[in-house]
Amino acid sequence: MSLLILTCNNPFKKAPIVSINGQPVLLYTDNEANLLEALELKQIEVFSECRNGFCGSCKTKINQGSVKYINDPIVELEANECLPCCCIPDSNLDLDLTVKKPANLQMSKSTLETCVD
Repeated sequence: MSLLILTCNNPFKKAPIVSINGQPVLLYTDNEANLLEALELKQIEVFSECRNGFCGSCKTKINQGSVKYINDPIVELEANECLPCCCIPDSNLDLDLTVKKPANLQMSKSTLETCVD
């Protein structure tokens, strides 16, 4: 009697949850080109001049989680920073968008509640 054992690597990866200061705001899917675009689609304003040639302007602190870069960043980053314009979440991700200069986050409470629903 021969025994056939089938194994399967899980081809499905759980979609990462992106949070801002511990508050979930979106479930990241491959529909968006990058993290910045996904945040903007949820009406979360991230300070960014990337499209105007100021690379590094969207630099954001990562509280928890990790990202994967689509393109290598051309600015220097700390271990706990990312450039949302050229990365995607690699795991659940918690971002700190409460930087004083520039104000990285301008979102009303009602917008935040809408994003989570």
